[in-house]
Amino acid sequence: MNFKNMWEYLAWLYYQYLLITGIYVLEPWEKSIFNSVLFSAIAMVVYTSYVFVPIHVRLALEFFSEIIDGQPESAVALMN
Repeated sequence: MNFKNMWEYLAWLYYQYLLITGIYVLEPWEKSIFNSVLFSAIAMVVYTSYVFVPIHVRLALEFFSEIIDGQPESAVALMN
């Protein structure tokens, strides 16, 4: 894929984005505000997923591994 075709494809994707979101009717300053809010919200979701999802997955795996392994309910049972 050469540079011209790639540039045309990216322009087509941007045009599709404008049509789907309906921001093609906005003024340029309104478009920039909309895009800023949208992309900052997406960045926050991606960052939060990157930071917190692995922690929750690890805790869920530990929780379910304890259930599956059939650990005793109390430590007193191990002492007797």
